Amino acid sequence: MKTLLLTIALLFATTSTIHTFEFKTIDGKTMSFAAFKGKKILIVNTASKCGYTPQYEDLEALYKQFSSKLVIVGFPANNFGGQEPGSNTDINNFCKKNYGVTFIMASKVSVKGSDIDPLFKWLTSQDNPNFSGDIRWNFEKFLLDENGKLIHRYRSGTNPLDKDITEELK
Repeated sequence: MKTLLLTIALLFATTSTIHTFEFKTIDGKTMSFAAFKGKKILIVNTASKCGYTPQYEDLEALYKQFSSKLVIVGFPANNFGGQEPGSNTDINNFCKKNYGVTFIMASKVSVKGSDIDPLFKWLTSQDNPNFSGDIRWNFEKFLLDENGKLIHRYRSGTNPLDKDITEELK
C-alpha cells in the first residue's frame, strides 16, 4: 500500500500539465487532453438535478462564442446530494434534449473522496491564486491555459458567462 501511495504521489509531483491525462467520453471513447494543446480548457463537474444545472445553457453559449480557442469538458459526478443518479446514456440524452449541449461530455466520474478520479485529484492539488482543495459542490470550474496549466478555479456560483471567465478567453 505504501508503494502504491508513493507511486501516486510521484505521478502528481511530475505531472505538471493536463496534457498527460486521458479520459473517457460519455459515449465511451478515449480522449487525450494532449489533443487540445494550444487551446484553453474549461473543466466542469456537472449534475443533472442541481440548482446550478441551468449553467449547461451558459456553458454551451460560452463554447459557441469561444470554440476556436476553448474546449469545454463536462464531467458528470454524483458526489453531491445524489444529484447525478443517471447512467451515461441518461445524462447524455438529458444534456442534448434540455440544453442542446455540443461541447464534450465525459463519462461519469467521482470528483472527491477515496474514489476520486486521478484528473480531479490532480486539479484540486494544483497551486491556484484563489483557492485549492476539495471541490465543494457541482459546477465548479477549472480553467487551464493553452499549455495545460491551471490558471483559475471558479466556485459553483460563478456563471460560465461571467466577465471573470470571458476576460480570460479574449
